[in-house]
Amino acid sequence: MKIRELLKDDFPTLSFEFFPPKREGNIDSLYLAINELITLTPSFVSVTYGAGGTTRDKTVEIASKIKNDFGQEVLAHLTCVQSTQDDIAEILGDLKEHNIENILALRGDPPGDDKVFMKVEGGFGYANELVEFIRSHDQFSIGVAGYPEGHIEAPNLDTDIVNLKRKVNAGADFIITQICFENDSIYHFRDRARSLGIEAPIIAGIFPIFNFKQIQKMTTLCGATIPSNLERSLSRVSEKNEEIEKYGIEYAIRQSEDLLKNGISGLHFYSMNKSSHVIKIVEELSIPKGG
Repeated sequence: MKIRELLKDDFPTLSFEFFPPKREGNIDSLYLAINELITLTPSFVSVTYGAGGTTRDKTVEIASKIKNDFGQEVLAHLTCVQSTQDDIAEILGDLKEHNIENILALRGDPPGDDKVFMKVEGGFGYANELVEFIRSHDQFSIGVAGYPEGHIEAPNLDTDIVNLKRKVNAGADFIITQICFENDSIYHFRDRARSLGIEAPIIAGIFPIFNFKQIQKMTTLCGATIPSNLERSLSRVSEKNEEIEKYGIEYAIRQSEDLLKNGISGLHFYSMNKSSHVIKIVEELSIPKGG
C-alpha cells in the first residue's frame, strides 16, 4: 500500500528505519530485530541506501523480504549518488518487480572522503530532480527528507525550506525529518513550511539515545543540536551505558508524547538495527494499532 494512502487516516503513523549491515553475518540479527519490531504493527518500515550507493542490492533484497515474506509495508531509500538516470531507472524497475511501492528520495552524501557532492554525467544533482524522475514513472509514493534545523549545507533554514518546497512541488507526498531533539524546532519548521504552502504531511524522526559518543558524532556530522539540558544530563553518566540508554528512552518517550499531542503526522524511529529500546518507547505511547 502506498504511504500517501496511509497518511490519509486521522491517526499518526508509526514507522522504523533499518540499514543493510556491512557484514554478511549480521543479516540474521537484522531480520530478528525487524521481526520483533513489526509485532508493534507499524504503518511501514524503511531500509536505507548505503553511502555512495554501496548497499543498493542489499537495500532491494531486504526491502523485498520485508514486503513479500514478512508482509510489512516498506519504504526503500534511494539516492542520486554515483547514479545516472539509466541506473535510477533500472533500480525503479527492480523495486517495482519486488512489489515495493514507496521510495524515500534523497540526494545523498558525497561518497568516500569527498567534501562536496558532484553529480555524475547523466545523473541528478538535487533531490527534487530525483523526485521528478521517479514521479514520471507514476508507480510510487515518494517521501523526502526535511531538516528542522536546516540542512548542514544550507545557509539558513528559510533557504532550506524553499528547497523543500521544490521537492514537494516535484511530486513528493510526505516528509520525514532528520533527527531533532528539540520539538520547538520541529514545530517552527512545520509552521514555516506551511507558511510557504507546503501541505505534505510531516513525520518526525526520533533517535533513541543509547550511546553518548555515537550521538555526539552523528549530530556533528548532520548539523543537529543536542539541547544543553539533555547534553548535561547525558555527560554526567557518559561512561555508564545502561544509564545512557535509560535516560535516552525516557527522553524519547517525552519527546514523542509531546509530538503526538501537537498533531505530528507520524513518528519514525531510527532503530540502528536494534529493537529492545524502541519497543520500550513505543509501548509507553498511545498510538493506534496499525497507525
